[in-house]
Amino acid sequence: MSLNFDLQTTEFWDPQASQKELLRVFDVCHGCRVCESYCPSFVNLFQWVDENFGDVEALSEEQVNDVVSLCYQCKLCYSVCPYVPPHEWDIDFPRTMMRASLVAAKQRGASLADRLFGDTDLVGSLASLVAPLVNWANRNPFLRGLLEKLLGVHKDRLLPTFHTETFAKWFHKRSARAPSEKGDGVEKVALFHTCTVNYNEPEIGKATVGVFEKNGIEFLVPDQQCCGLPFLDVGLVDLAIKKIESNVAVLSQAVRQGYKIVVPAASCSYMLKQDYPRFLPTDDARLVAENTYDLSEYLMKVHGSGKLDLGFTQHMGKIRYHQPCHLKVQNIGFKGQELMKLIPGTEVARMQCCSGHDGTWSVKKENFEASMKVGRALFKFMKSEDACPVTDCPLSAVQIQQGTGQKPVHPIVVMARAYGLDLEE
Repeated sequence: MSLNFDLQTTEFWDPQASQKELLRVFDVCHGCRVCESYCPSFVNLFQWVDENFGDVEALSEEQVNDVVSLCYQCKLCYSVCPYVPPHEWDIDFPRTMMRASLVAAKQRGASLADRLFGDTDLVGSLASLVAPLVNWANRNPFLRGLLEKLLGVHKDRLLPTFHTETFAKWFHKRSARAPSEKGDGVEKVALFHTCTVNYNEPEIGKATVGVFEKNGIEFLVPDQQCCGLPFLDVGLVDLAIKKIESNVAVLSQAVRQGYKIVVPAASCSYMLKQDYPRFLPTDDARLVAENTYDLSEYLMKVHGSGKLDLGFTQHMGKIRYHQPCHLKVQNIGFKGQELMKLIPGTEVARMQCCSGHDGTWSVKKENFEASMKVGRALFKFMKSEDACPVTDCPLSAVQIQQGTGQKPVHPIVVMARAYGLDLEE
């Protein structure tokens, strides 16, 4: 872990110390340039430093802030950086940008938009009560114009669909008549379904349940809150930590009871694995991190032990698969692709690149156009009349739909369809 990311120290929250660290990192990055075309942050940083003949000290406050605001935390630069900890230069560009954002947010205070963007549980629970009305409003040009003026949400940004019956509601009704504990006890899973799956993509949760049951995996769905990442995106670290503490208390107990934690969304599995111990440096948080799996990663682990049911009844044909950033930086390989290739009669072409969505970043009116430029190469790859688009990231699916008109499905949905499962049972 970077020596410069300790929230418990006064130095972390010192604006001058944060600025000094920013310029140090900028100087090292400018001399390296491995990440020259990775994102708008690097493009602008190198251009402006070049214009000042390599002098990072000559950057204006506006330019520094712009580099910070353009970092959307894809983490791709960290995976290729030659100077990450424990290197003596101790370079962690994404978390240096996050630190600067957190310090700035603390200085300026939280806006109404920040609180709404960050509190996905509150927004999701309220929106699900009147889902048809919310979905209509999100497609209404006049109301979207007002939303742009009031909250800064770009008027053309596709927004996730809300459902009256959330995944949690569906599972509660379903489990009452069909208990999930029907496995043989060999594989035990605690499903951290994520707020996106719960409120916006319940099909992913239903497919996960179906595949678990098909494979005789004992599972439970513990009480849970949003992982906390949206609050971090808007700089509300104290509220993020409250979410983290709540989830760690529940999930660590499940781990001690012999359950592995499985997460169907790449950003959230990354959060539990990598960031929970950083923001909550306790034994319980580390226990959660060490026992968390991305969904495809877990199912390939089951396959590796010879326990995955390969009795597929449907061929899936051609698939164009996007591996999202927050899955790539987990350094677990191409588990989603490997999983789908187990299905007979299925061809999988893969592309690794950023979609440009990245949480709340692309929703904002000042970032929307840049986000579409970031995703341009992916849109070109994913757009196909004879292949099914697939991604592990529900928000990338929204971005891909924005850029291509086709909405991808999750690898677990492909698995459920290949098994011939009825996801509404």
